Amino acid sequence: MRFLLLTLAAAGTLLESTASAPQDAPSKAEPTPTFRVVVLAGQSNMQGQGVVDLDHEEHYNGGRGTLNRLLEDEAWAKRLAPYREDDAWAAREDVFCHYQREGEEPKSGPLGIGFTGYGGQHHIGPEFALGHHLGEAFDEPVLLVKTAWGGKSLQVDFRPPSAGGEVGPYYARMLREIGEGVAAARASWPALEGREPVHTGFVWFQGWNDMFTEGGEAAYAANLVHLAADVRKALGVPDLPIVVGETGNAGSASFREQQRIGTERLPAPRAFVPTRAFLRAPEDSPNTTHGHHWFGNAESYFLIGDAMGRALVELLEH
Repeated sequence: MRFLLLTLAAAGTLLESTASAPQDAPSKAEPTPTFRVVVLAGQSNMQGQGVVDLDHEEHYNGGRGTLNRLLEDEAWAKRLAPYREDDAWAAREDVFCHYQREGEEPKSGPLGIGFTGYGGQHHIGPEFALGHHLGEAFDEPVLLVKTAWGGKSLQVDFRPPSAGGEVGPYYARMLREIGEGVAAARASWPALEGREPVHTGFVWFQGWNDMFTEGGEAAYAANLVHLAADVRKALGVPDLPIVVGETGNAGSASFREQQRIGTERLPAPRAFVPTRAFLRAPEDSPNTTHGHHWFGNAESYFLIGDAMGRALVELLEH
């Protein structure tokens, strides 16, 4: 699978001043340097609800299940060491994230904490660990473009064109924001100077609302196949790697099975990432009543992003 974008440069020859003199050998076209673009799409759990440091006893369960609290565990402290610098959460200079929040200024910059729908630096989403894996795997700069909105279904809001019926407004908005995110990063990130974008992956983490949308569960597998085909066509990459994350915080085993079935129907390369094992108990989490948001548990969001990142890297290496 090729991901390098080549530009053809005319290879001319210089004539020597005498007819008997040999011509210079044609110059070879040099490949244009690139950067990798990975789209992170979905609804509120792709936005990111993992709590970093909020520890109010009433509103955040005293900080149980936060990212900072994980550091108190020796094994987790060792695992998170690459994400830390000078006793603070570090930002990766080789991975850039762009997220256009609803009605707000976009968040753009080196990947770290805070690229969620909330203000400030108090939450993480799957991008936190996912982007770390991509940064470690590739020599080129990596751009993550997040396009995620809370409470949106695939059946209606993200409905792709080939599924028939009215195209979902958030499908169209997703594609528009992908282009805007690439343009914004090229204008503001010096590491991209002289480089061309190459779409390298599409990561889909969505599904909660389809359990409660008429026809959403029954049509989910088929809709996912249409979404993948339409996104690959729109981005001009027929073999774009696609990673689908299970809605593992949902109690509906039948719905999660539709997610798996739909992913397995996609033409390769694709991967389905089970996430049910990452669900933590509400009493061990910051938001004890927010089951739809993994109870705000940072360990859950870290492990989800970690698994998705590993899956995408594996697809790209084969």
